Amino acid sequence: MTVRFTLNGVPVSVECAGSRRLLDTLRGDLGKTGTKEGCGEGECGACSVLIDGEVVDSCLVAVGQVEGRNVLTVEGLAGPDGTLSRLQQAFIEHGAAQCGICTPGMLLAAHVLLQRTIRPSAADVREGLAGNLCRCTGYTKIIEAVLSCTT
Repeated sequence: MTVRFTLNGVPVSVECAGSRRLLDTLRGDLGKTGTKEGCGEGECGACSVLIDGEVVDSCLVAVGQVEGRNVLTVEGLAGPDGTLSRLQQAFIEHGAAQCGICTPGMLLAAHVLLQRTIRPSAADVREGLAGNLCRCTGYTKIIEAVLSCTT
């Protein structure tokens, strides 16, 4: 089947089984390798993307479910010229990324949090990132990076 949707602001169409995981379609067919596979069970958040502004685990979404919808991957946070967003830059400056597996999901969850909460507290950030597991950083630098974007 042909599935048509908007990916990072650009209309795309892909020929594949509608039941194929969105994660596999993004990475394999559309080259958006920023989206990572961690657990494959919707538990870790590494494969998080935004669908119509909501954080979802792309390993649990069939590509047919995004027909006509807007999908944002971590690549879509950067400007059209590749300039990193303030949030992406903050992750670099604060050392909030180590192995990088959780980083795309963390960035997208933080992006949504910052859109919805003008001045989040550290507790708000922890709650906003709760669906994303990190085995490297201990979360402190991630929280600091997110909070640095509110000043």
